Amino acid sequence: MEPIVLRYTVDGDNFVSAGEASTDMKRSLKRLGADAELIRRAAICMYEGEINMVIHGGGGEAVVTFDGSALDILLVDHGKGIPNIEDAMREGFSTATQEVRDIGFGAGMGLPNMKRYADELILESEVGVGTTVKMRLVG
Repeated sequence: MEPIVLRYTVDGDNFVSAGEASTDMKRSLKRLGADAELIRRAAICMYEGEINMVIHGGGGEAVVTFDGSALDILLVDHGKGIPNIEDAMREGFSTATQEVRDIGFGAGMGLPNMKRYADELILESEVGVGTTVKMRLVG
């Protein structure tokens, strides 16, 4: 199968549209006949990444590449960056504001969930520059 590439722009600070990219990706993968379990895991990873880009990254870009057996998700933002990746990967750790927590986000499960459901996760971040997350999921 020729790889299919899906591109999304994630609007920063817009919780109303957060989740649209993961929903569209899920629909597209279903149409392509992807494995249901791969779709489920990919939707979780993509949604968590979207929410992180909205809360912390000021928005960003997501590129999803599917070749029929594996799926790659690339998330890039130009936000404030992650000062301590080890802390950020710990369940429950969050730098979300109280306002964000009050509307039900920022529980500190985004990166841990992405790591849990992706077969491979590479996270690169530079304070003041932004964050790049690369995930690979194999079906």
